[in-house]
Parts: sequence; structure tokens; C-alpha cells
Amino acid sequence: MQVTSQTGDQHEVSLDTGKSTNYTMPFILITSLFFLWGMAHNLDSILIPHLKKACELNNRQSTLIDTSVFFAYFIMAIPAGMLIKRFGYKNSIITGLLVFAAGAFLFVPAANSKTYELFLFSLFIIGCGLTILETSANPYAAILGTPELSTKRLNLAASFNGLATMVAPIVGSLFILSGTNHTPEQLAAMPEAEKTAYLMGEAASVKVPYIVLGSVLVLVAILFYFMHLPSMKPKHTEAEIKPGFFSVLKFRHLSWAVVAQFFYVGAQVCITSFFIRIAQQGAGLDEKTAAYYLGVYGFLFMAGRFIGTFFLKYVKDYVLLSIYCIASILLCLVAIYGTGIVVIYALGGIGFFMSIMFPTIFSLGINGLKSNTETGSSWLVMSIVGGAILPYGMGTLIDMKHDDIQSGYIIPLVCFVIILSFGMYGHRRIVNG
Repeated sequence: MQVTSQTGDQHEVSLDTGKSTNYTMPFILITSLFFLWGMAHNLDSILIPHLKKACELNNRQSTLIDTSVFFAYFIMAIPAGMLIKRFGYKNSIITGLLVFAAGAFLFVPAANSKTYELFLFSLFIIGCGLTILETSANPYAAILGTPELSTKRLNLAASFNGLATMVAPIVGSLFILSGTNHTPEQLAAMPEAEKTAYLMGEAASVKVPYIVLGSVLVLVAILFYFMHLPSMKPKHTEAEIKPGFFSVLKFRHLSWAVVAQFFYVGAQVCITSFFIRIAQQGAGLDEKTAAYYLGVYGFLFMAGRFIGTFFLKYVKDYVLLSIYCIASILLCLVAIYGTGIVVIYALGGIGFFMSIMFPTIFSLGINGLKSNTETGSSWLVMSIVGGAILPYGMGTLIDMKHDDIQSGYIIPLVCFVIILSFGMYGHRRIVNG
């Protein structure tokens, strides 16, 4: 049976659903992917302070963890789109899961050798798998159902990404972070054998969580292999505009969305990457307590996704995006100039308000692209490279400011101003040229 679905009012696809039009099980399977890649991303927020300690890094070097993951999005976005067109969404999802798992298993030799470069390579492989998954799952979730519920559906699926934002810091605190920190002076005073044992122990703590994660990914890939998913095929019309990879940017709202997504991902990664450090420095919390507060941040992020999905029943998506951007800008100012625990509360508030931004920008960006949805999705996934570039800039700024973590939060503030421009003006659908 063939069912026609849309994103917005102009994106038509043909969903081959076999003998049933029930999308519940396919949607549940797709939603599980949002949780899994959310776990990977939010464990990075634990890895940054942890490997900074284990591998004796500065702030800028520690942000290469983000660079390794998110640079993979830039490299793999086009191949991921080609993979989807050639082999379909189901096979692409299975491939993404297996690549993701391979990167997770590479954490074992990286930890055994305490080699930071091998950790970075492992994270790059994970990023390649995540790119394939996100390029596949985001448009699939948006289109798997009635057109008027596209943004709501994508936000609902992304809410489970928010669940991972809460769960990952708790897992990281329990199984990765030791709670033991030594100053450079204390490390220098240690006998060499004791220092080596301490640093190797810190590095080794990542092995079990990533072995478990990789095993779960393999099991999910097997489940996808045996489950039926409706195939999604574009319906072409004679009058349809079908620009190439670069000329698709003549859709102005897509171009704006690519820019907005670049700065959104950069802002989110900046905030979470330095959350534990700012909690320690600004609020005087210890490492494990800071990680639990990061879990609270994740809970607020998840709550924001569910509540935002509810509000989308009554408020236009671009209006809600703009309101949330304004709130995030004000809270960034509190994070920069506040003192004590109020800084942590401000960051938690930012987590709540930026929760709907990624899926909303994505949905607005692919609205009306018709058969160019795969190409537009590749551009939006490539823009995730903002998560590789902006945290590195933030780490550099913090080092220049003599490890003043709060000063670095000017970068996410600027990002939210740019996203606000997209919400107010850039989302409007205009074809340039």
C-alpha cells in the first residue's frame, strides 16, 4: 500500500508501508536511535574533563574530543546522503549503528595504551556512525506520518535524545569519573610509578561503559535488520525544482537553517563541554557532584523537549524558537556575570530553552524541499561541524583568560543571537535566483 506524506505543505514522499499504515513500531525504533546518539554526545561532556585529567591536557587540547566527533559530521554528511539514496534508510541505519559500535570498541585499545590520539580516532569513527544515523533518522522521523505534525513528531523523537542528556552524566559519574583530582604540582611531586598507575587507572575507567554501549548498538542493528520499515521514496513532478548539491542553497530558508544549526550545535557543545569545569570553578563543586548537576541539566533539557512539543500544538514553531532564543540569551548573561550556584541554575535554564532548537531548525530547514530533502538534510548535518569549531575557540579563549571558564560563555551567547535571527526572519521560504 502506498501512502503519501509531507513535511510542511510541499514536501511529498511515497511511504511503502506494505500491508499496514501503522507507523508506531517504526517510529519507536527510530526514536531509539535518538537516545543512543544522545548517549554518545553527552558522554563526551564527561570525557572532556576526564581525559583532560588522565592525559594531562589544557582546555584547548581537551576540546579536540568535540572536534573529532563533529568534524566527522562535516566529512561524512555527503557520503551519508549518497548511502541513503543508494541503499535506503533501513540499510543506512544499520550501517551507522555498526560504525558507531566499532568506534565504541576502539576505546579499549585507546585506554590500554593511554593514547589520546587513539581516543580521538575512536571518537572520529563514532562521529562517522552518528552522521549516518542522524542523516537517516531526522528526515525519516519528520516524514513518518501526517504533514501537519512533522515538527511535533521530530521534537517528540528528539525528546529521547534529551533523556540521554540526563542519563549519560549519571552513567559517566558512576562508571567513569573517580572523584579524585590532583593539581599539576601534586602530580609532579608523586613518585613516577604512582603517577603512572593513577593516570592509567583514570584512562581505564572508560572501557566498560563503551564496551556495553558498543554491544547494545550491535543488538539494535540486528533488531533493525529483522524489522520491517516503510521505505520512503520521493514523488517527482514535472514542475519540481531539482537543484544540485550546492544550488539547493537557493532555498533561502535552508541556507539560513544551515547557519543556524552550525551555531546551535556549537552553542550546545560549548555549554555542556565546560559544564563540569564551570561547576567546579564557579560554584565550588567537586567532580562527581558537578556531574550530577550535569544530569539535572539533562533532565531540564529533556523536560524542555517534551514541554516544547506540547507548546507546538498552540504556538508556531518559529515563534517558539524565537522566544526560547531570547530566554537563552538572558540566561547566558547570568552565566557570564553571575556568581556561585546561580551560574549552574542559569545553565540548567539554558538547557531547558535550547532543547527544541535542533529539531525545530531541522524541520524548518527541510520544509518544502520536495525531492531535495536528502540533499538539504546532508547540508544540515554538515552544519553540525559547528560542534567541532566553536568549542575549540571557547577553549582557546578560556586559556587566554587564564582559565576563566565563565568568560568563554560569550560564545554561546553570540550563537543564540544568530539563531534568533533565523527564528524571526531566516525561516521564511524564499527561493533565491
